[in-house]
Amino acid sequence: MANSWRTSALADRHRALGSKLEDWNGMGTAWTYDTDLADAHEAIRTRAGLMDVSGLKKVHYVGPHAESLLEYATSRDISKVYPGKSVYATFLNEAGKFVDDCVIYRTGPNAFMVVHGAGIGHEMLVRSAQGRQVAVLFDDDLHDLSLQGPLAVELLAECVPGIRDLPYFHHIQTRLFDCPVMISRTGYTGERGYEIFCKATDAPLIWDTLLEKGAAYGVVPCAFTALDWLRVESYLLFYPYDNSEKYPFVDQPAGDTLWELGLDFTVSPTKGEFRGGSEHRRLQGKERFKIFGVLLDAKVAAAEGDALWADGRQVGIITCAMYSRLTDQSMAIARLHVPYAEQGVPLEVRGSLNANAIAHTLPFDDPEKLKRTAKG
Repeated sequence: MANSWRTSALADRHRALGSKLEDWNGMGTAWTYDTDLADAHEAIRTRAGLMDVSGLKKVHYVGPHAESLLEYATSRDISKVYPGKSVYATFLNEAGKFVDDCVIYRTGPNAFMVVHGAGIGHEMLVRSAQGRQVAVLFDDDLHDLSLQGPLAVELLAECVPGIRDLPYFHHIQTRLFDCPVMISRTGYTGERGYEIFCKATDAPLIWDTLLEKGAAYGVVPCAFTALDWLRVESYLLFYPYDNSEKYPFVDQPAGDTLWELGLDFTVSPTKGEFRGGSEHRRLQGKERFKIFGVLLDAKVAAAEGDALWADGRQVGIITCAMYSRLTDQSMAIARLHVPYAEQGVPLEVRGSLNANAIAHTLPFDDPEKLKRTAKG
């Protein structure tokens, strides 16, 4: 196990499934199990899979200044987020460059829970909270079990009244297997799914019971790396693995704009001033690259770092790739020079394999987002 300072209450379950508990975000995380990742991908796309994503940082911001704190720090109009509603948001630095993303849950009039990834958003908020009437609580007792896939709602409907009526990016406080939980209709797969936030002491019971009751639906435990396969198809970025922090510019410091990442939609139309907002607006139309899809003429996946060539020169780099046996397609997310980020532009992949490819719009799967927003 990695030398981590956070511990999942499900660590023994993960070890029993073959995980070495590699570090992510300070927590020993089940990156892989002894099972085939293709089976986990297929389960989540066709049935449902259960993942422990407790390595995400869950932080409560409570007090009369909590809303204004988040309003200035993030890209969303927080006044539009009511109790029971959540929203995906981004953090920028003063130069207007992306440094983190998060999901903001409003749990009360002056109470929010922010689920942070691996960027510096949490640290930025802690510094900004100094001297304000807002309490900050890093809640590592709270575990996050993610049940994702088209049959997830069928399984939860047996146990949670009204779960079918919960809209996308909304959450409820309820009980599951007689344990207090918050269930959120969110996830990182592109499928209809739910995140179950529970106490550490209740996580093993909930995990075991979901797998036991879910067996009839084909629900299986899925390792963290399955998310890489799913995010390629569904255009879900993972900081810093798609960013210039990992793939640096030759002559510029690290830092990508929302326009380059395709995350400009995270700035609310009604948004006022926020950290980096003026620079963000000034940088529109000055993209140095674009996040774009690549569809390979191959029966295997490319590797991260594989180069993309066209017109006798390198024009991009693959950041994450997968091969789907469900669609028989080899797909990737890439950082592409702007002129080549157009549907159908021919490319050549060089590196772990040599293959012809084309630039392809994202997402590959469910571009209208009908699955994750389905009703009933």
